[in-house]
Amino acid sequence: MTVLWPSMLWLLTPVPLLIVAYAWLSARRRRAHARLSGLLIASASGSVGASLRRHVPPLLFLVGLCALIAAASRPQALVMLPSMYKTVILALDTSGSMRATDVEPNRLDAAQKAARTFIEAQQRHTRIGIVSIAGTASVVQSPTSNREDLIQAMERVQLQRGTALGSGIYISLATLLPDAGIDLEHLVYGRSARYWWDSERTAKDRKRVPPGSNRSVAIVLLSDGENTHGPDPLEAAKLAAEHGVRVYTVGIGSAEGTTLGFSGWSMRVRLDEATLRKIAATTHGEYYAAASAPQLKKIYEHLSARMVIERRRATEVTALFVGLGALLLVSSALFSLLWFNRVL
Repeated sequence: MTVLWPSMLWLLTPVPLLIVAYAWLSARRRRAHARLSGLLIASASGSVGASLRRHVPPLLFLVGLCALIAAASRPQALVMLPSMYKTVILALDTSGSMRATDVEPNRLDAAQKAARTFIEAQQRHTRIGIVSIAGTASVVQSPTSNREDLIQAMERVQLQRGTALGSGIYISLATLLPDAGIDLEHLVYGRSARYWWDSERTAKDRKRVPPGSNRSVAIVLLSDGENTHGPDPLEAAKLAAEHGVRVYTVGIGSAEGTTLGFSGWSMRVRLDEATLRKIAATTHGEYYAAASAPQLKKIYEHLSARMVIERRRATEVTALFVGLGALLLVSSALFSLLWFNRVL
């Protein structure tokens, strides 16, 4: 609880004096009553209930007065409000290893079906983009709220050679934050800045925020984790963390892996969980392992729920304090009239 006008709380300083004055007047009234009756015991001859009831109206009045003074300071309370990520990027590994059949019918088909379920489960106003990751990464669908365009884009994804997870994260990040000054030419393609001071100025001017603090955008990365091309995915994850963007990683495939055959060659492909775990940990995201199509579907359903976040917002509650204070003051007057035929 915070207040906008804390100086108004000084009005509460006379309250202890009022309590002391009331106690002194009550004691004086009891002594006067004892003298009039001639016996000190006479003042205690009434019921205990009647004696306590005499203090109820003043107590209600005092608490009501404190509530009104507190209202004058304009109190605020932190209210938890449910909210959705505004933009989400689905970064999908489309390398040749995604042909592996350890997840039926194969890793890519299972990933596409689960991604469609994820897309359909999002709120209509949530914008979703799709990034394909192979030997390099590319934007298949710019962020949009049109679900038909997204599903069609997902169906257009095809397998290619290589896996550049770092490029996928960089391009996803640049798509989410187009005004952040992310230098893809340098980060993804290794090209130097036009002038030497451009890269220095970009790094110096970039405002770092706590990891995971950007609650309006997120990246969902699905891959078998075997990075073979491009920049280091962990360095890309560090840049995402500096911009406060969470990366939720989904590892698809079995721990023992499977063997792929192509043009007379055979290759053993395994799930590289270590890299995906580090990416998620660096960005304050979460890692999920999917060894089967049903499990992958459940993961995406869980991710859909994770897209609903809680935001803390300071909300002024002055009206509540005013209402409480007014109710207590009116109750004090009513009880006093009902029991003693006077207002306090």
